[in-house]
Amino acid sequence: MRYKVMIVDDQSIPRHLFEMYIEHSENYELAFSVKSAAVADIYLVNNRVDLILMDILMQDGSNGLDAAEKIKRLYPEIKIIVVTSMVDSSFLSRAREIGVDSFWYKEAEELTILEVMDRTMAGQSVYPDRPMCVQLGNITSDMLTARELEVLREITTGASNAMVASKLGISEGTVKVHIRNLLRRTGFSSRTELAIKARMLGAAVVPEDMV
Repeated sequence: MRYKVMIVDDQSIPRHLFEMYIEHSENYELAFSVKSAAVADIYLVNNRVDLILMDILMQDGSNGLDAAEKIKRLYPEIKIIVVTSMVDSSFLSRAREIGVDSFWYKEAEELTILEVMDRTMAGQSVYPDRPMCVQLGNITSDMLTARELEVLREITTGASNAMVASKLGISEGTVKVHIRNLLRRTGFSSRTELAIKARMLGAAVVPEDMV
C-alpha cells in the first residue's frame, strides 16, 4: 500500500522538492499540495490522507502548529511531520506538546525527509536532539537564555519596553538590562538591528505577527 501524503508549505522550492521526492517514491503518493495551513483540515473531510508534511509559518498568517493541533484532535490517526527552517526552540517544544509525530529541519538534518517519513509511518517519533542554531552576531542562538529569548521574541514585533515588560510580567528596568546584554553579547549596534536579524534568521519569532 502506498501512503497518501499532503504537503502544506507556502515556499515553492521546498514544496516542489517534496512533491518530486514523493513522485519518485515507491511508498508514497501525493494526495494534495497546499500553500496555507488555514485550509489543511478542509481537505481531510472527504479524502484519505495518511501523512502530512507541515511547515510552520505561512505568509498568509496561518500557523502550521495550530493546524497540526486541530488535525491531531480531529484525525489522531494521521501522522504529521513538521518541516521548518525556523530555529526558534519554542516550535520544537510545542510540537511535542500537541502530539506531532516527527520534526525535521529543512536545512540542517542528517536524515533525509524520506527517511523521516519511513520511520514515522513505521510508528517512530523522530525529533532532533536539540534545536538547530544559527549565528546571531557574535553568538549562536542556542546561547540565549530562556528569558533573553522571551525578550527577543517580543522586540521582534516592535513592542516598546513597557509593552515587553507588561507581556512578560517584569519591570521596564529588567527589560532594558536584557536588551543591553543582548546587544553586548551579539555585537549589534541597536535593538532594531537585533530584532531584524533575529526575525530574518528565525531565532525568535512570534507566529501571530507573521503577515
